[in-house]
Formats: sequence, structure tokens, C-alpha cells
Amino acid sequence: MDQSFYHFMMTFRSKTPPDEESRLADWMFQDIGFPKQATDYHEISNYLEMNSPFDGALSVFDELYDIYLIKINQYF
Repeated sequence: MDQSFYHFMMTFRSKTPPDEESRLADWMFQDIGFPKQATDYHEISNYLEMNSPFDGALSVFDELYDIYLIKINQYF
């Protein structure tokens, strides 16, 4: 089973000082509506488009989603 994007993002949480990646991860952790089991780009992207936590969050998501795909494909 694929690792969810949410699970991947939790590795970016709680950085001091925070960067954009950790801000997005911390927001996802606190947002009870975030699709935590999702692996699909469009499902996550659509959610972020409707609930973007800060300017530039979608760009950060796009960059990290590419890294996520590389990481999960290493295991196949």
C-alpha cells in the first residue's frame, strides 16, 4: 500500500525556524478536514485550492508532491 501524502508530509513538521514546507505540514496536521489517506494529486490539490493556508501553499505542495512521488516509487 502506498504511503499517504499526509504521512510523507509529517516528516517536515515542527521546524525551528519554520520554513514553507514545515508551515504546510503543520497546517495539514492541525486541519481536521485534510484528506489524510489521500495519495492522489488531484484530490489533495483540489482540497488545498479550496482551503489554502497561506500564499504560495500550492506551489510548495507541487514541489513536495514531486519529491513524494520519487520517494514512494523507490520502493517498487
